[in-house]
Amino acid sequence: MVKAPYKRIHKHGKGRGNEPMVVCSFCGKKVPKYKTFEKKGKFSLSDPSMKKELSKNKVMLPSKRLYVCLSCARHRKISQPGKSRKSKRD
Repeated sequence: MVKAPYKRIHKHGKGRGNEPMVVCSFCGKKVPKYKTFEKKGKFSLSDPSMKKELSKNKVMLPSKRLYVCLSCARHRKISQPGKSRKSKRD
């Protein structure tokens, strides 16, 4: 059996008695919050006239918080296995 090039390690700050469940923003799967990756999404407007008005007034658009499950993060290359670890020898 081939060993995976990464380890599925979840570093918890507290006990997992009652973990809050969140919904993955891409696939809709319910996942415990500690197993998700947070990604900041941009707030977009579809109306071009509103974009022009906001750019003139220099209004800051809010960003939304996206929760991504492990499989979606790996598929969309949000988390890349082995990139966080430093190599032992150069």
